[in-house]
Amino acid sequence: MSFLSRTVLAPLVPVIGQRAVLGLSGYVINNIGFVFAAVYLYRLSVVILKDQEAAVRASVLFCFNPASIFYSSIYSETLFALFSVGGLYHLISGKDVIAVLWFALSGFSRSIGVLNADYFCFQTMHQAYDAVFLRKRPFLALQAVVGGALRCICIFVPFIAFEANGYNNLCLGHLPSDMRPWCKARVPSLYNYIQSHYWGVGFLRYFQVKRLPNFLLASPILSLALCSIVHYAKSKPEKFFSLGFRAPPEDKDSGAVLFSLAEYSSRSQENCTRKQVNKDGPALLPEEHKVSAKQGYLSVAVLPCILHLGFMAATAFFVMHVQVATRLLSFSPPLY
Repeated sequence: MSFLSRTVLAPLVPVIGQRAVLGLSGYVINNIGFVFAAVYLYRLSVVILKDQEAAVRASVLFCFNPASIFYSSIYSETLFALFSVGGLYHLISGKDVIAVLWFALSGFSRSIGVLNADYFCFQTMHQAYDAVFLRKRPFLALQAVVGGALRCICIFVPFIAFEANGYNNLCLGHLPSDMRPWCKARVPSLYNYIQSHYWGVGFLRYFQVKRLPNFLLASPILSLALCSIVHYAKSKPEKFFSLGFRAPPEDKDSGAVLFSLAEYSSRSQENCTRKQVNKDGPALLPEEHKVSAKQGYLSVAVLPCILHLGFMAATAFFVMHVQVATRLLSFSPPLY
């Protein structure tokens, strides 16, 4: 915001003032970011659902989601959604390095961005399993584990940097009597202390009768998340409860190559484009679109997103201030 107000929008400073230009910079950044987040969700949906019309519908729903007021105002939700969905798209397209960068940037915008590391944990788990039990190459498994660990560390860098900066400013060089309690902890964490001490965040601490209206406020998005998870689990129970290890052979995006299918992704996009431009052939019927999108949604590629959504929803309901669930879960692709 500061950079934009001093460059592109600098001519407006004499007209409306520095503070107003800073605010305008925030609105410009977030609304542009909102558009790009929707574009990335569309591209991700095309790859997974293999249905361009369903991908458009998903993107439109995202644009009108109840948390869109946060995306359009001066708030960090837009950049978090952009980097999270964009990182997921690059990951499923086989661009692991770019995905790591985008997920790390999501951690710079919101602390909960560290949870995006679980996508690489899932990928590493499958790659190691494939190397040990299918290919009988333990060294390859070790290579996958080390690579996955390094990627996760990179995603954790923003959160670690925040904690280190807080410890350096508030703990180092102070007398023990002047230190806050969290400085003396075995593993000092400024973030956890603020969450617990000032905001009352903790397991079941929000379960109070006076908080019931907030639970009602969060009930739509939590119900939708629960329906998404239950639908996937009931449709593909073996795949869901085995964490994708018992995926059928016809799932080409399963196993060790999960989220590393640049060829598969480009082929899916090419097929969708061909269906769109081939006006001489028979058009796909609505029912065919529906079946295609449904099969794509139930693929193994969606399983990490389902597990991620489940963990986030459970954390919002049992640990956090439940009303934040509306915006906290708003970036999750399975909802749309």
